[in-house]
Amino acid sequence: MLESFSAETLARAQFAFTVSFHIIFPAFSIGLASYLAVLNGLWLRTRDETYLNLFNYWKKIFAMAFGMGVVSGIVMSYQFGTNWSVFSDKAGPVVGPLMAYEVLSAFFLEAGFLGIMLFGRDRVGDRLHMFATAMVAVGTLMSATWILAVNSWMQTPAGFGIGENGQFIPLDWWAITFNPSFPYRLVHMVLAAFLTVAFVVGAVSALHLLRDRTDRESRRAYSMAMWMAVVVTPIQIMAGDLHGLNTLEYQPIKVAAMEGHFDREGDHQPFALFGIPNEKDGRLDHAIEIPYLGSLILTHTIDEQIKGLNEFDRDEWPPVAIVFFSFRVMVAIGFAMLGLGLWSLWARWRGGLYDWPWLHRAALVMGPSGFVAVLAGWITTEVGRQPYTVYGLLRTSDSLAPVDAPAVATSLLAFVVVYFFVFGAGAFYILRMMNQRPATPKIGLRDGPVRAAGITPAAQLDPNFIPAASPKEN
Repeated sequence: MLESFSAETLARAQFAFTVSFHIIFPAFSIGLASYLAVLNGLWLRTRDETYLNLFNYWKKIFAMAFGMGVVSGIVMSYQFGTNWSVFSDKAGPVVGPLMAYEVLSAFFLEAGFLGIMLFGRDRVGDRLHMFATAMVAVGTLMSATWILAVNSWMQTPAGFGIGENGQFIPLDWWAITFNPSFPYRLVHMVLAAFLTVAFVVGAVSALHLLRDRTDRESRRAYSMAMWMAVVVTPIQIMAGDLHGLNTLEYQPIKVAAMEGHFDREGDHQPFALFGIPNEKDGRLDHAIEIPYLGSLILTHTIDEQIKGLNEFDRDEWPPVAIVFFSFRVMVAIGFAMLGLGLWSLWARWRGGLYDWPWLHRAALVMGPSGFVAVLAGWITTEVGRQPYTVYGLLRTSDSLAPVDAPAVATSLLAFVVVYFFVFGAGAFYILRMMNQRPATPKIGLRDGPVRAAGITPAAQLDPNFIPAASPKEN
């Protein structure tokens, strides 16, 4: 059946499939590395065993996610040579060095200090271990910076010239790296990674609070996660608004597709909460709209409009329906995150943060929301850029390698089978680890009796410590 599709469609599907698997792991590891650095810093500052237990718990999950991210990224990169060799040839002088910088700086920094972070606490001392943990966090952020510089340049190319053979020749690396959309895209993605981890940590902690609301590690992690949701979600919504204004300036067709805006209507533009894009007839069917809100969001005025899709050539349109619905999924999840954060703030104020089971159930349901929002945002960005790989300059159809459709179909099927087995097993193992609560280290006494008696591991190390008599002994 796949052979009935063109080589371009299959190559795009293959890249979309592999990058969709890949992106969820860096989005998770970027935020989790920073969370681990915070936990380690709090442990060193307070010597509160709770932070150490949480660090040891989440570092194992980070190691798994980091490993799967590396494997999925390597596989994805080979497609630039197999399926998109023309793109690699033309854009390689710009894209190649940026991706090399990511490996030589960010990845080497992460990989170089990862072993110390995971296994070196008792071997190198607290200060060097903290430095290694911080370097892993910095490395993940640097990796995001370089990769987003590449992607942003493909969205808003700058600082280049065109050579005789049609290659993009770098002229100004500062302009290439810090292209017009780069700052907005970087902030938006990093905040998305932080929120992704916050809601995963919140969901895992909520699960354990539903089982035992006195679990101190889960209480501490849940509180931290909900604070993150309250503080970061509004910032992310504002960052998304600024990113949208930048997109409107440089990619107006993408914004028109996101809004489902085909024609200018009246003296203002409404915002379509829902509708079904009809690309054939050039209209939005069954639209449910809020008057003036579209103008207010896009131009920050109530009476200004933007160009509709019908004002552009049809061969410049992206797949409107995909962009339209993926954008709404991303926005809906963002406001659901904000709602959960405000609910948790109300519960905290009422003294019920750890005692409201319906709040915990909602947090558990919202656990995967960050991943879904990241995927929806990526689909909006990348599909909305079509029909170009380098926006406005190099079409996707002109970027394809001379490959046959059956060959691409075969490799796509192989990827689907292998990915679901390998990464399915990895995800299953991560979920099994999350199902185990962050346990108190067993120092001298068994964990169960220690917890039941309220005895801390630090107290056990006191040579003058005498445990209190149990009720039976009395």
